[in-house]
Amino acid sequence: MEEEKFTFLRRFQYSSEAIIYQGKLESQGIEVFLRDNNIVDSNPLYSNAVGGVKMFVKTEDFDKANEVLGDVSLFSVDDDNQPLKCPECGAEQVDMVTSIKDWKTFLAFLFSWISSLFPIYAKHKYKCQNCKYEFD
Repeated sequence: MEEEKFTFLRRFQYSSEAIIYQGKLESQGIEVFLRDNNIVDSNPLYSNAVGGVKMFVKTEDFDKANEVLGDVSLFSVDDDNQPLKCPECGAEQVDMVTSIKDWKTFLAFLFSWISSLFPIYAKHKYKCQNCKYEFD
């Protein structure tokens, strides 16, 4: 019986990210093996110490897995699954960020921090990674 070989594919900061991509790959029929996910789950601060959660796939599926993960957008998309474009420079590297530039958001953040609660109000904006322009 021949031993199966696995090849390193990606590294993730948290196991939740790895599990999402694992689901995407397994839906395409690609077997996935995760390493160090239990260590990171037990204490997320260990992630940097162990090098994050490592994803491996069978060697013969490596190219197909790269192609599948290459189709996943790392940036924000609109309702039609098209990349959002920055209105300032036209770049497609746009991420959603939380902004605390007005008083209402700042006071909600301060109250949440003092009472050790999760934020109850946050204003979300899009931010271009290219020119750093923020927009709604």
